[in-house]
Amino acid sequence: MDSFSTVIRAASHEQHVEAETSTFMSDLLGGRLGVDAYARYTEQLWFVYEALETGAERLAADPVTGPFIQGELFRLPALERDLEHLRGADWRSGLTALPATRAYADRVRECAEEWPAGYVAHHYTRYLGDLSGGQIIRDKAERTWGFTRRGDGVRFYVFEEIGNPAAFKRGYRELLDGVQVDELEKQRIVAECKRAFALNTGVFRALGEEFPLSA
Repeated sequence: MDSFSTVIRAASHEQHVEAETSTFMSDLLGGRLGVDAYARYTEQLWFVYEALETGAERLAADPVTGPFIQGELFRLPALERDLEHLRGADWRSGLTALPATRAYADRVRECAEEWPAGYVAHHYTRYLGDLSGGQIIRDKAERTWGFTRRGDGVRFYVFEEIGNPAAFKRGYRELLDGVQVDELEKQRIVAECKRAFALNTGVFRALGEEFPLSA
């Protein structure tokens, strides 16, 4: 029988690929969009991670979510430094969420408050993605817009407290494999992972509409 982490990865593969290959991300990573598009994307991430990390201390006491709440993963401080670099000291005054981003953040917050196992699905899709594909975005941003490696503008993608990302990801998958829920709840977590990717793709779609390439 496949491990739970393997089941999640296989079940959400199609949605994962769809998110990674969205028009917006393809244009962004291809260097066809300006730094303003990157900054706007970073703003949207702030809303998602604010929902993920606000109240995380409370979730640390939950038997299901507790093992996943690890401070070295938290991204809000790094995001805020990036936004100050990208938008200036008053970045909060111009911070706005796209409707798709608001829907995504609202769902994350709903799970955090009412369904701990569902929160795990969002935690997994975000943080393991940051440790994996997120590094591609960082590299592209550094080369395209001249951000200094490990400097402001790309701090979101630099996990300074995780010395060995590959080992960390292995440990994370072991946590998934040992998650304290029954088989029915595991099926619901898998479904929520798919929903998380769909919500993320919705944000990319909205960003693509905001930053269309000229014909």
